[in-house]
Amino acid sequence: MIQNRKSIVLGITGGIGSGKSTVSSILKELGAVVIDADVISREVVEPGKRALEELTQEFGKDILDDWGQLNRKKLAARVFNDENKLGILNSIVHKYVAQIIKENVEEQLLKQTKVIVIDAPIPIKNGFLDLCDEVWTVFALMEKRVDRVMKRNSMTYEEAVSRIRSQISDDEYLSIANTVINNNNDMSTLRKEVEGQFFRLLR
Repeated sequence: MIQNRKSIVLGITGGIGSGKSTVSSILKELGAVVIDADVISREVVEPGKRALEELTQEFGKDILDDWGQLNRKKLAARVFNDENKLGILNSIVHKYVAQIIKENVEEQLLKQTKVIVIDAPIPIKNGFLDLCDEVWTVFALMEKRVDRVMKRNSMTYEEAVSRIRSQISDDEYLSIANTVINNNNDMSTLRKEVEGQFFRLLR
């Protein structure tokens, strides 16, 4: 946790389909600066980046496409049902993501940004939990999440359930939360809850 009287570092997390990104978007509208771990995780595996070099050393050059870019579907298929390989993949990517997140947070602290949001689907210890003054977990019931994932990702019911269950459990997400944001209702209800919690932080 970073102690800084003029800034609040807020972690937003939650599983796929929970509405985590929607909550971050509302916070951005309210004036927070959002650091998106998903965006950073895509940037660190671009051609020429060290993370991509490590991935090819570990998993082979056939995870690249004809243009030298990461073939995400091929890599995902390789690690999906192998916890050991998934752990290796995450450890490689997360260390670079954590480094950039820390740099971005430090930059915003120097600017005395009032609320700095780290939006991260995987609440890693370094680069997330160690930086946050407070963590919000966005929670939604399984049926809601499945419906959202099916529509957004053009998946079948079985594919959506499989994707959700491949992530950490609701209990794990809830165990790290200082605040739980319930996203089982409509957008208006969610916005009111987020606004209420945001202005609580500023008091």
